[in-house]
Amino acid sequence: MTTIAYKDGVIAYDGRQTRNDRIVSDSAAKCQVVDGVSFFLSGAVCDEKALIAAYFGTASPVPVECSGYVVDSGKLLMVGHDDKTGIWKQELDPCSHDAIGSGSAYALAAMDMGASAEDAVRAAMKRDIYTGGLIRSAFINEGMADAKTTTPGVTA
Repeated sequence: MTTIAYKDGVIAYDGRQTRNDRIVSDSAAKCQVVDGVSFFLSGAVCDEKALIAAYFGTASPVPVECSGYVVDSGKLLMVGHDDKTGIWKQELDPCSHDAIGSGSAYALAAMDMGASAEDAVRAAMKRDIYTGGLIRSAFINEGMADAKTTTPGVTA
Protein backbone atom coordinates (compact mmCIF):
# COMPACT_ATOMS: atom_id res chain seq x y z
CA MET A 1 0.00 0.00 0.00
CA THR A 2 1.11 3.54 0.61
CA THR A 3 0.09 6.77 2.27
CA ILE A 4 -1.18 9.69 0.23
CA ALA A 5 -2.22 12.83 2.10
CA TYR A 6 -3.92 16.03 0.95
CA LYS A 7 -3.98 19.33 2.80
CA ASP A 8 -3.98 23.00 1.81
CA GLY A 9 -3.50 22.40 -1.91
CA VAL A 10 -0.66 19.89 -1.47
CA ILE A 11 -0.71 16.16 -2.17
CA ALA A 12 2.15 14.29 -0.48
CA TYR A 13 2.97 10.63 -0.95
CA ASP A 14 5.66 8.14 -0.04
CA GLY A 15 7.82 6.10 -2.39
CA ARG A 16 7.47 2.63 -0.85
CA GLN A 17 6.29 -0.16 -3.13
CA THR A 18 5.83 -3.64 -1.68
CA ARG A 19 5.04 -7.10 -2.97
CA ASN A 20 3.62 -9.37 -0.28
CA ASP A 21 6.06 -9.01 2.63
CA ARG A 22 8.94 -7.50 0.61
CA ILE A 23 9.96 -3.93 -0.10
CA VAL A 24 10.39 -3.61 -3.86
CA SER A 25 11.30 0.08 -3.92
CA ASP A 26 11.48 3.10 -1.67
CA SER A 27 11.57 5.56 -4.56
CA ALA A 28 8.54 4.56 -6.66
CA ALA A 29 6.92 7.52 -8.41
CA LYS A 30 3.25 7.19 -7.57
CA CYS A 31 2.02 10.04 -9.73
CA GLN A 32 1.01 9.25 -13.29
CA VAL A 33 -0.19 11.89 -15.73
CA VAL A 34 -2.43 10.64 -18.54
CA ASP A 35 -4.07 13.05 -20.99
CA GLY A 36 -3.48 15.96 -18.62
CA VAL A 37 -5.07 14.17 -15.65
CA SER A 38 -2.85 13.45 -12.62
CA PHE A 39 -3.37 10.14 -10.79
CA PHE A 40 -2.00 9.44 -7.29
CA LEU A 41 -2.74 5.78 -6.67
CA SER A 42 -2.64 3.36 -3.77
CA GLY A 43 -3.14 -0.40 -3.80
CA ALA A 44 -2.19 -3.11 -6.26
CA VAL A 45 0.31 -1.69 -8.76
CA CYS A 46 -0.81 -4.27 -11.33
CA ASP A 47 -4.32 -2.72 -11.29
CA GLU A 48 -3.31 0.91 -11.82
CA LYS A 49 -3.66 0.80 -15.62
CA ALA A 50 -7.12 -0.77 -15.29
CA LEU A 51 -8.28 1.99 -12.91
CA ILE A 52 -6.91 4.71 -15.17
CA ALA A 53 -8.59 3.09 -18.21
CA ALA A 54 -11.87 2.86 -16.28
CA TYR A 55 -11.58 6.55 -15.38
CA PHE A 56 -11.53 7.34 -19.10
CA GLY A 57 -14.44 5.00 -19.88
CA THR A 58 -12.98 1.54 -20.53
CA ALA A 59 -14.67 -0.84 -18.10
CA SER A 60 -12.56 -3.47 -16.38
CA PRO A 61 -13.81 -7.06 -16.73
CA VAL A 62 -11.98 -8.07 -13.52
CA PRO A 63 -11.83 -6.61 -10.00
CA VAL A 64 -9.56 -3.58 -9.57
CA GLU A 65 -7.73 -3.39 -6.26
CA CYS A 66 -6.52 0.20 -6.18
CA SER A 67 -7.90 3.66 -5.58
CA GLY A 68 -6.52 7.13 -5.32
CA TYR A 69 -6.71 10.83 -5.90
CA VAL A 70 -7.14 12.44 -9.29
CA VAL A 71 -6.58 16.04 -10.25
CA ASP A 72 -8.60 16.76 -13.37
CA SER A 73 -9.04 20.32 -14.66
CA GLY A 74 -8.01 21.68 -11.27
CA LYS A 75 -10.57 19.57 -9.37
CA LEU A 76 -9.51 17.09 -6.69
CA LEU A 77 -11.35 13.77 -6.83
CA MET A 78 -11.12 10.44 -5.06
CA VAL A 79 -11.54 7.50 -7.43
CA GLY A 80 -11.93 3.79 -7.03
CA HIS A 81 -13.54 0.79 -8.62
CA ASP A 82 -16.45 -1.26 -7.36
CA ASP A 83 -16.84 -4.81 -8.69
CA LYS A 84 -20.57 -4.28 -9.25
CA THR A 85 -20.84 -0.72 -10.53
CA GLY A 86 -17.36 -0.06 -11.94
CA ILE A 87 -15.55 3.25 -11.58
CA TRP A 88 -16.67 5.71 -8.94
CA LYS A 89 -15.59 9.32 -8.56
CA GLN A 90 -16.11 11.64 -5.60
CA GLU A 91 -15.18 15.31 -5.72
CA LEU A 92 -13.38 16.39 -2.56
CA ASP A 93 -13.61 19.71 -0.77
CA PRO A 94 -10.22 21.40 -1.29
CA CYS A 95 -10.62 23.11 2.12
CA SER A 96 -10.68 19.77 3.97
CA HIS A 97 -7.71 17.50 4.49
CA ASP A 98 -7.86 13.82 3.54
CA ALA A 99 -5.66 10.74 3.32
CA ILE A 100 -5.82 7.30 1.73
CA GLY A 101 -3.76 4.14 1.84
CA SER A 102 -2.49 1.86 4.57
CA GLY A 103 -1.15 4.74 6.69
CA SER A 104 -4.16 7.01 6.23
CA ALA A 105 -5.33 6.87 9.87
CA TYR A 106 -1.92 8.05 11.09
CA ALA A 107 -1.74 10.77 8.43
CA LEU A 108 -5.25 12.03 9.20
CA ALA A 109 -4.50 12.19 12.92
CA ALA A 110 -1.29 14.11 12.22
CA MET A 111 -3.12 16.61 10.00
CA ASP A 112 -5.86 16.97 12.64
CA MET A 113 -3.07 18.05 14.99
CA GLY A 114 -1.77 20.65 12.51
CA ALA A 115 0.75 18.71 10.40
CA SER A 116 1.21 19.52 6.71
CA ALA A 117 0.47 16.84 4.12
CA GLU A 118 4.18 16.07 3.85
CA ASP A 119 4.65 15.84 7.62
CA ALA A 120 1.54 13.66 7.83
CA VAL A 121 3.11 11.13 5.44
CA ARG A 122 6.30 11.32 7.51
CA ALA A 123 4.24 10.55 10.65
CA ALA A 124 2.59 7.57 8.93
CA MET A 125 6.03 6.22 8.04
CA LYS A 126 6.77 5.80 11.76
CA ARG A 127 3.89 3.36 12.30
CA ASP A 128 2.90 1.83 8.95
CA ILE A 129 5.37 -0.70 7.52
CA TYR A 130 3.92 -0.21 4.03
CA THR A 131 4.75 3.51 4.01
CA GLY A 132 8.35 4.61 3.56
CA GLY A 133 11.13 5.92 1.38
CA LEU A 134 11.09 9.19 -0.50
CA ILE A 135 8.32 11.69 0.10
CA ARG A 136 7.14 13.61 -2.93
CA SER A 137 4.76 16.56 -3.00
CA ALA A 138 2.58 17.97 -5.75
CA PHE A 139 0.79 21.29 -5.63
CA ILE A 140 -2.73 21.73 -6.96
CA ASN A 141 -2.92 25.03 -8.78
CA GLU A 142 -4.34 25.78 -12.16
CA GLY A 143 -2.20 22.83 -13.24
CA MET A 144 -0.19 20.13 -11.54
CA ALA A 145 3.53 20.16 -10.89
CA ASP A 146 5.55 17.53 -9.06
CA ALA A 147 7.47 20.09 -7.09
CA LYS A 148 9.79 18.44 -4.63
CA THR A 149 11.14 15.23 -3.21
CA THR A 150 12.46 14.77 0.31
CA THR A 151 14.09 11.91 2.16
CA PRO A 152 12.65 10.51 5.39
CA GLY A 153 13.40 12.65 8.42
CA VAL A 154 14.68 15.57 6.35
CA THR A 155 12.65 18.75 6.17
CA ALA A 156 12.85 20.53 2.83
